[in-house]
Amino acid sequence: MAAENRELASRARTIYQLFLEEYGEPEWKPSRSGFEQLIQTILSANTNDRNSGAAFQTLKDRFDSDWDAVRTAPLGEIKDAIRVAGMYNQKAPHIVQTLEILFSEEGSYSLEHLREMEPAAAQAYLQRFPGVGHKTASIVLLFSYGMAAFPVDTHVQRVTQRLGMSGRRASAEKIKAVWEEMLPAETYFSLHVNMIRHGRTVCTARTPRCASCVMQDDCDYYARLGEWDDAPPG
Repeated sequence: MAAENRELASRARTIYQLFLEEYGEPEWKPSRSGFEQLIQTILSANTNDRNSGAAFQTLKDRFDSDWDAVRTAPLGEIKDAIRVAGMYNQKAPHIVQTLEILFSEEGSYSLEHLREMEPAAAQAYLQRFPGVGHKTASIVLLFSYGMAAFPVDTHVQRVTQRLGMSGRRASAEKIKAVWEEMLPAETYFSLHVNMIRHGRTVCTARTPRCASCVMQDDCDYYARLGEWDDAPPG
């Protein structure tokens, strides 16, 4: 490993440990099946967890958790069920197309076959589905199967950029690659959850609480206050 990468890896380990000391070790346990996680994550695009969760529950209630009924229902009924999540004109067809692909290829609505795949292959498999990018695929793999994938949402992206672990305008996909290269897979869940918590409560998009941040000594943004653009990245 080149000297620059060794230094970055050392910083990554320090950041991981500081977050662990500040927020603790979150417990990993799958909250729902990989398939249901996929559907809810499709619903979560450009909305908050409350709205996507409400849309997912309404969809299940409306169709009695019968995914065959969802797949064959008039599109308007699905749009109405998920309306609270927004972007229902795009999300409803994506859900139906996802169901069609799974039904055609697997004969069921399950992603349990992902357990037999390597993480990279599972990531590529999931990204074939409509509306599924690297973040959605990584969420399914990490949260439902504990696989080596690091999801990057807006909080993770912003915190990573400010810490100087990536460029100020680095893409979410680039940031995903940085963390996956610099840290072992067993750290991904804890770091992801703790970075989101930090981004929501301390390293906020506007007026971050730098004075009370445990990352002061390891933060590029804090070291260069006044040099960053007026609109913080992320």
